Amino acid sequence: MLKNYFKIAIAVLRRRKFFTFISLFGISFTLTILLVLTAFIDKVAGDNYPDKKRDRSLYISRLSQVGKNGTSSGLMSFYFLTHYAGSLKTPVKIAISSNFSGTNTYVNNKKIQISYKYTNAEYWEVLEYDFLEGKAFNKLQVDNADKVAVISADMKKEYFGDIPVVVGQYIEADNVKYRVIGVVKNVPVTSYMTYSDIYLPYTVAKNGDYKTNKSYSGGYFGILLANSAGDLDKMHNEYEQMVSRLRPTEKWATNVYSHADTYIKAYVDTGDEHHSGTFIAITAITIFVLILMVLPTLNLVNINITRIMERSSEIGVRKAFGASSRTLVYQFIVENLILTLLGGVIGVILSVIALQVINSARLIANLELTINFTVLFIGLLVCLVFGLVSGVYPAWRMSKLNVVNALKEQ
Repeated sequence: MLKNYFKIAIAVLRRRKFFTFISLFGISFTLTILLVLTAFIDKVAGDNYPDKKRDRSLYISRLSQVGKNGTSSGLMSFYFLTHYAGSLKTPVKIAISSNFSGTNTYVNNKKIQISYKYTNAEYWEVLEYDFLEGKAFNKLQVDNADKVAVISADMKKEYFGDIPVVVGQYIEADNVKYRVIGVVKNVPVTSYMTYSDIYLPYTVAKNGDYKTNKSYSGGYFGILLANSAGDLDKMHNEYEQMVSRLRPTEKWATNVYSHADTYIKAYVDTGDEHHSGTFIAITAITIFVLILMVLPTLNLVNINITRIMERSSEIGVRKAFGASSRTLVYQFIVENLILTLLGGVIGVILSVIALQVINSARLIANLELTINFTVLFIGLLVCLVFGLVSGVYPAWRMSKLNVVNALKEQ
């Protein structure tokens, strides 16, 4: 039976090639966008490099002071993370790093843009970077303010060229020369808490704000590491209790808010206590996906209705010879699923091409998007939903065709 339906579906698709092209284009184009979006979200949310201990880590990405006159929200100061977050008993380690900043350097009269950030020594113990050469700087080097640096693989290639080993060489950033002691695998810029081209000890920072800034706000992130995943709730509650005891440093503020959250919650934290960043992100993605799917679905519904009207005589003959409405509906839905699956195959092929183009163009630094089983499963699910939603109403219309009227159109 399914074999016959498949033959009929192919014959119908070949009958009106323009309608078939429009249908397949709408399905494949929509699926391509969805698969690229899914690959991006999967990379951002699912890739745990270099924070491979994510299952027992909590992230501190924002602190807000709120009052009647407004809200001040941003990163924390080094003092806040060491003096307050560092006083907690549950975390076994705390990684501290600044946000990455940009500067320019020159090699053989060629300008190179560099992103750099400052970290403490525990940063390299909490996070697990893949070292291609050398090693990370240690606590002694940090305390001594040694001008040492860990660089990314891309920075090694761009700054030093094809030199096989660069440990011991010097790299210049912000008019200061640093001795390279390690080279790590690239981190995509979407992992903004861990991304950089150059990693430096926080003690070599020119502004010295880690010494002078005693307020809550600053330019640093924190990652709390628990002894085990079972301690996360305890660590979270301890941090919340500590923050609840803080008094605002701004005269106009009445409350201080900051959270030690899981990676995704911290990633999308907006600093707004009344509107969850997670809720906003999910809502935005949902609305985008719905809009993206509704328009092609409506288009496919209209095309399917047109096809049904063209096949009214065929439907009338089949009904006259005893075909039930249920059989006809089943046949049409199967035909529509075949159409959407064909569009899905084209969409997957286009998605692979699109991802290769995006990766080659390096539109997002160090980001390599791929299609994995999760992405393919979502694509298959979208095809099935597409086929069912766009096929049910036309199939219902077909089942209501009057036999006499349909035969008169023959």
